[in-house]
Amino acid sequence: MSLFVDGREIALDRDGFLVDLSDWSEAVAEALAGREELVLETGHWEVIHLLREFYAQFQLSPATRPLIKYAALKLGPDKGNSLHLNRLFKGTPAKLAAKLAGLPKPSNCL
Repeated sequence: MSLFVDGREIALDRDGFLVDLSDWSEAVAEALAGREELVLETGHWEVIHLLREFYAQFQLSPATRPLIKYAALKLGPDKGNSLHLNRLFKGTPAKLAAKLAGLPKPSNCL
């Protein structure tokens, strides 16, 4: 599976995650979101950049509970809660947000 962005072919695994994490860019995130029929807005970008920060610090993609706690810590309780994150990411915030952020699939996501 692959994605074409700015004239480049980006390899994806069978679940649609990047094979090479260094292929990520905001344009790649937009293209991945398009595959999910999602238009990225400010709230999405806050979480995507937050996830990339989390990954840089801890070298893993957080599951939903750690994502909610980290978002609450960094973005405040209005944005760091399951209702907000589920609304933004179609009910699968850890998995979909990680995919759009160019990170590996969280280990406990199906």
